[in-house]
Amino acid sequence: MPFDHYGVLSGTLRQHFRDTPDTQGAWFHVNLRVDAPAGRYKCAVDVDSHDSATGVQWKVLTVDASALAPVAALAPGYHELDRTSGSGALDYIRHPALRDHPRLPPLPLPRRLWDLLDRLLRSSRPWQSGSNLDAALALEPLLVVGRPILVFGEPFTDGLGMHNIHQNQGDPYGSDWWPENGIWQDGATLTRRPDGRYDVFLNKFSTQKDHTDSNGHPL
Repeated sequence: MPFDHYGVLSGTLRQHFRDTPDTQGAWFHVNLRVDAPAGRYKCAVDVDSHDSATGVQWKVLTVDASALAPVAALAPGYHELDRTSGSGALDYIRHPALRDHPRLPPLPLPRRLWDLLDRLLRSSRPWQSGSNLDAALALEPLLVVGRPILVFGEPFTDGLGMHNIHQNQGDPYGSDWWPENGIWQDGATLTRRPDGRYDVFLNKFSTQKDHTDSNGHPL
């Protein structure tokens, strides 16, 4: 089932740092410290696993604030979001500002041919692949201390913080994360530029698929 809670933290970035080898556990993170009215939030952005063959993929893009409505206008603090297209929630596959290309309409084509056409259209925003260091180096230029920041994901159940700051759908059947698949609940890290636009860091694991059904399960 999808997360019990999903939302966005709006605040000001005060610090960022990578996990150290003695603290990273099974997954490597870039850690954020974000100030909001309730206090300083801890946010852990997953950028790879150090103990398995699971790889990380990411992309960096810039979007207008209007593309993030109504979230860009929210006051500082944590805000719960409905898992719907109009709430401000994110979905890497379905959100018009984030997906690889305009979604193909239903076409009377064999599935294999439809998939091929879909792949051929994915050229403007390709996913990058590499190590956890590569992913961290792609994220860190966006993390300007003092910038307004939006962090999408699942809130901590205890204390102030956010995790699952990555794609949260498309995990394969039989994996530990299959039960958490869901649409319109993807995590991401966005910082606001001086011109009012947002730099966006999207991240997912190589095992997660780019096509999902209405439950977020891979097709």
